[in-house]
Amino acid sequence: MAVVTASSAGPSYAPEDPTLPKPWKGLVDGTTGFIYFWNPETNDTQYERPVPSSHAVSAPAHKSSVFVNSSVEKPSQGQRYDPDSGHNRGSNNKIARSSSDHFHDGTSVHESYGSLGVGSDISQESYCRHNEISVTGGDVPAPLTSFEATGFPSEIVREMRQAGFSAPTPIQAQSWPIALQGRDIVAIAKTGSGKTLGYLMPAFIHLQHRRKNPQLGPTILVLSPTRELATQIQAEAVKFGKSSRISCTCLYGGAPKGPQLRDLSRGVDIVVATPGRLNDILEMRRVSLGQVSYLVLDEADRMLDMGFEPQIRKIVKEVPVQRQTLMYTATWPKGVRKIAADLLVNSVQVNIGNVDELVANKSITQYIEVVLPMEKQRRVEQILRSKEPGSKIIIFCSTKKMCDQLSRNLTRNFGAAAIHGDKSQGERDYVLSQFRTGKSPVLVATDVAARGLDIKDIRVVINYDFPTGIEDYVHRIGRTGRAGASGLAYTFFSDQDSKHALDLVKVLEGANQCVPTELRDMASRGGGMGRARNHWGSGPGGRGGPYNSSFVGRNGGHGYDRGSRDSDRYGTYNADASRKRSRSRSPNIGSGWSGKKSRFTD
Repeated sequence: MAVVTASSAGPSYAPEDPTLPKPWKGLVDGTTGFIYFWNPETNDTQYERPVPSSHAVSAPAHKSSVFVNSSVEKPSQGQRYDPDSGHNRGSNNKIARSSSDHFHDGTSVHESYGSLGVGSDISQESYCRHNEISVTGGDVPAPLTSFEATGFPSEIVREMRQAGFSAPTPIQAQSWPIALQGRDIVAIAKTGSGKTLGYLMPAFIHLQHRRKNPQLGPTILVLSPTRELATQIQAEAVKFGKSSRISCTCLYGGAPKGPQLRDLSRGVDIVVATPGRLNDILEMRRVSLGQVSYLVLDEADRMLDMGFEPQIRKIVKEVPVQRQTLMYTATWPKGVRKIAADLLVNSVQVNIGNVDELVANKSITQYIEVVLPMEKQRRVEQILRSKEPGSKIIIFCSTKKMCDQLSRNLTRNFGAAAIHGDKSQGERDYVLSQFRTGKSPVLVATDVAARGLDIKDIRVVINYDFPTGIEDYVHRIGRTGRAGASGLAYTFFSDQDSKHALDLVKVLEGANQCVPTELRDMASRGGGMGRARNHWGSGPGGRGGPYNSSFVGRNGGHGYDRGSRDSDRYGTYNADASRKRSRSRSPNIGSGWSGKKSRFTD
């Protein structure tokens, strides 16, 4: 893949290339310098170099890659794996696979996968390097970089294109061919990377070969941590499985059991469930998991964080040991590694990015602002007024009380609505519907919306309160910048959050963001600024002198004077003077402002 020097954060036209088929044009990613391709007639973009449809060129089969440990290529169109062959699970969730898995037509996996190349003149190595794909496991197939290479039914491919997808995302491209082999997978990728369709598409193909009588129980089981994520997965399954006549229901707490039980009695192919509600229904003996042959644990790290491990293990005991298990997660902590080792057999691990570091989406510009608690609401209003009317914005608060209070204060001027765990399921569904349609473009939420909320046109995320952990910070800001779009995240940081300073610096640096000097100082001190600094300041002005406070953005950190620290000693400062000094120095945030860091309590 060609690389040019990046000169700006936005894309620009690449030098004219007469060999490109019309009407394709080359564009330069201003952040990475990589060239990608855009079709102005269809508005499709892709990393693969387009080729004329009349003589598409495939890459040589068996191309080696330093990123993918594999000598196996992709299946030719129309060929499918036979999940029943080569599987002989033992009673302890272990499996003895045959040395050579075979398709139902007798063709070996190796033979079938060797019949098709990458599908374009971009090399497998370049694709994996650019998308930071690494894979651990033996005989791993190369990524499927186009829908045509997947061999999916035409109606499913058509649904994908109608949904606006021009090519598989990296996690889909690499996990699809592995799942189509019937193998267990651990897939680790950032939020908004397309993990849901990463396991749903192979599930549809699995159903074509393994569908049982739905009235006796589901064939596919997907576990998720929250109601919001569960219902979203169900919506995706219904949307993309409609053409294949696939039925799906969702089991979650906080809603009446009656409609859910009726769905189960009528029979469904796919059950998406939260662990607590599924265990309740299992205890009622109203559902059987004896036919499940495809088990998915989505957002596995979040489920463990929420204490669902005992429920998950209880559910898995009801699922046949002869099954395919897929675990999708955004992080790879010890707890997830342990449960993966217990539940998966001979699994392939797919990593997008560095799994040993918590990495934020690089397409999100992050601004960190140090503010006084009493100035937070005014600062939020400044940010909201600086955005285009109707822009969808999420504001995260740490408490339910603050959610409701802030929502009430912002409703009149900005159309805000609140969502948190004390809301009934009906209220939560209504608020999310209003937010999706733009009738309430500002959503004030606790961390119930930090994961699983996939609304692709969210423009801005504001962390009104810093979360309790850096993982939640990454997931919160991941609500924007999804599906290849760019996004903005504003975070209010104060002395009470200083214990997260070092982790936040690492996340900012990992996402190629500039780190404000004050935040770096906090990190180097192992926490807060210290009592002496809070009272007297330690900047170049000495006692009472100005010191630099910053926020951070991809295009550079911008500092502004805080004013005399003597005023901070007495709990006051000249905010108006500070705003006048910084008005022209803060991109995309309206009026600049500052204030003393002090502990915020709700």
